[in-house]
Amino acid sequence: MKKSDPFESGSATEQIDKNIADLGDWRSETLSRMRKLIKEADPEVIEEMKWRKPSNSMLGVPVWCHHGIICTGETYKDKVKLTFAKGAALQDPGKLFNSSLDGNARRAIDLHKGAEISTSAFKALICNAVALNKSAR
Repeated sequence: MKKSDPFESGSATEQIDKNIADLGDWRSETLSRMRKLIKEADPEVIEEMKWRKPSNSMLGVPVWCHHGIICTGETYKDKVKLTFAKGAALQDPGKLFNSSLDGNARRAIDLHKGAEISTSAFKALICNAVALNKSAR
């Protein structure tokens, strides 16, 4: 019997739920917390799963969109990386961006085990990213 491809079955939300559960460590808690903050900041956010990663347990990369990509949520052994597609064009008064700072378009936030992040600054960054996406339309 052929196994079904979980990447092609279920909604993106279900796939992200599974990916988070499969991590089973601090990265699961961190990605889940950031996902919750993204949804609180933008209740109209759309979750997608893109870019299958066959080299690890993740079925793909969670992506949050609203009139375009807001950010992605990648997991690595030592960090959870939230990459903002248009991060270089965003105001970051909370100084959350700490990775991919030399790029022309993207900026990222690397969260290591035990990392704290300002909830209000992160939500503001999400709102700024949505506003930027909307203004480009």
